[in-house]
Amino acid sequence: LKTKLVHQAEFGFRTRASSTYSGATSSKANLQSESSMVTGDLNVADVEWVIHYQIADPFKYLFQASEPIRNLRDVSESILRRVVGDRVVTEVLTTGRLEMASDAKVLMQEVLDKYDIGVRIIAVKLQDINPPETVKPSFNEVVSAKQQQEQLINEAEEAYNKVIPEARGKAEKSISKAQGYAKAIVN
Repeated sequence: LKTKLVHQAEFGFRTRASSTYSGATSSKANLQSESSMVTGDLNVADVEWVIHYQIADPFKYLFQASEPIRNLRDVSESILRRVVGDRVVTEVLTTGRLEMASDAKVLMQEVLDKYDIGVRIIAVKLQDINPPETVKPSFNEVVSAKQQQEQLINEAEEAYNKVIPEARGKAEKSISKAQGYAKAIVN
């Protein structure tokens, strides 16, 4: 076995070069089941990812487990589902990609070390993360509505910041003028 070679496993999609990769079936239903994940706020996201790994210990790789590649794929899928399940859908689809990949790499390595199958995770790379095709139009409407809401809030705050200080200034001017008039009358 070549221990310096970096191997790759794809989840939720297959490139032609890896379509014959052992342990990786590529039927459309299987790819869909790999990539569909429930987020922490009970939404669904389609997550595609790649892991890069090396065989760190050939003896353990060959003799500690009967199917190390299947174990690796199962661990990867399980851990990524856990990582995605700990986050809300907006974080999964937008800002949480790097943190999720980093967390997944660490957790995968911990589990693989417990299994002692001689595999070292080099990298976890999240590819496409999208809402499922069936709900994509609704999801886009929600995103659009949130953007519109934020725009209206910003416009309201802008108007508030413009009108309120001006009104306070006019009020202070009127009070000051009235106080001056009252002093003049008293004097």
